[in-house]
Amino acid sequence: MLVYGDVERTETVGAKQAFIREVLLGIRSMPPGIERHGTLVTAFIGASELVQGLIDAEFGDRGADTLSAIHQNGMECLSLLALAIEQSWRSGFKEGSLPQDFLEKLLSFDPSRTICTKQAEGYAFYALYPEGYLEAARASGLGPDTQVVGIRSIGTGLSTLVAAAIGAPPPFTLRPIGHPFKREVKVDPGLTETLAADHDRSFAIVDEGPGLSGSSFGAVADWLEEAGVPRHRIHFFPSHDGPLGPQAGAGHRERWGTASRHIHTMDDLLLRGSPPHHLTAWIEDLIGPLDGPPEDLSGGAWRRRRYRDEANWPPCNLQQERRKFLVWSNGAPWLVKFAGLGETGTRQLRMARQLHEAGFTPEVAGYRHGFLVHRWLEDSRSLDQATFDRDRLIEQVGTYLGFRTRHCPAAGQQGASLGELRRMAVYNTRQALGDEAGTALDRSLPHPDVLDGKVRRICTDNRLHAWEWLVCGDRIIKADALDHSAAHDLIGHQDVGWDIAGAIVELDLSEEEAIRLCTIVERDGAHPVSPELLAFLLPCYCAFHIGAHLMAAATLEGEEGARLRKAADRYGHLLRRHET
Repeated sequence: MLVYGDVERTETVGAKQAFIREVLLGIRSMPPGIERHGTLVTAFIGASELVQGLIDAEFGDRGADTLSAIHQNGMECLSLLALAIEQSWRSGFKEGSLPQDFLEKLLSFDPSRTICTKQAEGYAFYALYPEGYLEAARASGLGPDTQVVGIRSIGTGLSTLVAAAIGAPPPFTLRPIGHPFKREVKVDPGLTETLAADHDRSFAIVDEGPGLSGSSFGAVADWLEEAGVPRHRIHFFPSHDGPLGPQAGAGHRERWGTASRHIHTMDDLLLRGSPPHHLTAWIEDLIGPLDGPPEDLSGGAWRRRRYRDEANWPPCNLQQERRKFLVWSNGAPWLVKFAGLGETGTRQLRMARQLHEAGFTPEVAGYRHGFLVHRWLEDSRSLDQATFDRDRLIEQVGTYLGFRTRHCPAAGQQGASLGELRRMAVYNTRQALGDEAGTALDRSLPHPDVLDGKVRRICTDNRLHAWEWLVCGDRIIKADALDHSAAHDLIGHQDVGWDIAGAIVELDLSEEEAIRLCTIVERDGAHPVSPELLAFLLPCYCAFHIGAHLMAAATLEGEEGARLRKAADRYGHLLRRHET
């Protein structure tokens, strides 16, 4: 199924340098503490993307990784920031001064160059904390003679943190290429010979994951072993302690099972650590002392708070749910949800405040290094469990979508093109419903060129399901409105028509109700809703959710898998109805 997508941006080196410099200038006026530390990490993530983009551009030109001047200077620049983060973390956020030569190195790169940068999924979605790699490295027993190797993209920055923690020199990075389940690396032969010459040297391979196959980790380890590095001198720094995924080769799986692996998870770092590193210490600064320990609502556990009967639970893709916790302070409940590190998180905070001030979402208390804190409406019932006037529902949903149309532009971040949506829809339909259904959809969907001019991208909600709305008296509140158009899937930011399609499908709107919704969105959004574009997006919406739900169901058993398959069947039924 076609479901996932990576967020890539094409930008100039100068724009990236300006962003990092602006972030660091803001640090100068900040007192020591978690906010200052988090801002330092924001600069680090930006610098990691810059260095990754520069090295990848050179890799594209050369066809192999080598320790060029750009590679060395980039990793030295990033290592200076890594040392500042290590100092800040180790001192309990009291220290962390930035070396004076950092900006000089940062600005030494040609600002006119254009690079392609990739958003690190772990930082944005999966609560991967760079400080966890500091702790893992410190506990690893490795010394300063270790050669650290980062796997691009996210391993670019993570490797410098491992090196900083053990006192090793700046790392180098590799870009595994090829089939996702059979990656390989291309390395300058001279560099390989130099690195492998010392048979007493240990190697640390750093990345997030492993995923379905672990082939990126495996490709780098294969390269080292082929160069003569003994297996016992190869160490892995992953983001979790699980096994390789089901697509892993037998050789990689055997090596992984016996290898030295060093992991320090988010739970180890923020839930089992001690102040000032503990998550509760960060949020008490916002809402006051907690009445008790946090309650983990991750992995669909939030449904226990909203539903009396488990039989009524909605389906959840457990692997893609954000980490979230319920806390109580002075008798009031708050939701503490991972919103993303770096600029991703601060952008979520701005939107949370904007939507709350407009009356659409719960009150937000603030943001602390990855986690957003906002009100938990304990006594409210979700829309799928409550009776609510249909006319009022259409009016309020339309007003909400109109507000997003007017006030939430895509801001340079794009989503899938109409051509990509069309290919996804036809492919997923073939996979789920058969060749005949896929061919019928292919015939019925117009060519994207006919509709491209009607698209006006905004920061769409992308989750209009009934359980995402909370009934509060005579109004509804959107419970989760911030991050679904910046999720780890291929949809991204779309025209408001995508959300209108979502409302039609998820709220089971009649044709008359759908027409009224479009009228309200046009009125409040000050932009026309194209009926032709909406007709195109409706089957694409259903086909995407067929794929998403079936892929999630394939990894789960029992009731959870059954819920997902039942939802996929519903989307399939709606899609077949569209064909007729």
